[in-house]
Amino acid sequence: MQLQNETKSAENPHGRWYGDACGTAFGLELLGERWSLLIVRELMFGPRRFSDIRTNLPGISAKVLTERLAGLEANGVALRSTAPEPTPAQLYGLTEWGYAAEPIIQELGRWAAASPLHNPTLPLSPVSFMLSLRTMLDAGAAQDTEAVVVFAIGTAQFTARLANGAMPVTRGAADDPDLRLQAPSAPSLAAVFYGGAAPETVGVQITGAPELARAFISFFKLPPKYGRA
Repeated sequence: MQLQNETKSAENPHGRWYGDACGTAFGLELLGERWSLLIVRELMFGPRRFSDIRTNLPGISAKVLTERLAGLEANGVALRSTAPEPTPAQLYGLTEWGYAAEPIIQELGRWAAASPLHNPTLPLSPVSFMLSLRTMLDAGAAQDTEAVVVFAIGTAQFTARLANGAMPVTRGAADDPDLRLQAPSAPSLAAVFYGGAAPETVGVQITGAPELARAFISFFKLPPKYGRA
């Protein structure tokens, strides 16, 4: 499939690749360009600077990121804003419709993780890890547990609030959390949550009641693999 210039196709993206009325085809025309869906993923917890997005997508060039952001903005998925004082900066975020793409990212990730070809040891951004927790949460097992959990992943911080089998996540650290997990990188946390690694062996520090920490970690599991005996 030949790559298209999003800024030229923004006037009417539907039909630019497939000429198909199906919503799935249109969705691919909106988000199927290389990197587009991952950019949306990185914006899922709030607006970010251009440099922040590029840092967490190290394989993307500045030129391609600029083009993809322009296409997402022109198609109503993303928007630009200006951060307030004291450090004004241009930010890229999602529209209300853009945020509605989270279930697409979650279900695609869940489906792909069931492949025996999935390699969970590859690099992982902090946002990707936090979205994976929202995706892989066993709502039934977590139904009776309430906890405020802060994740400090490198320089990024997130707060997860588990209650009634749901776990919204926001950027920043809540005061007086029940648990605090600090890690040098997202793969270290993935090794603990999905690989059964002991936290201390991968540089993860956990502050809080050990029994709550063990229970919390147990609520997240990758799906069983397909195609294996």
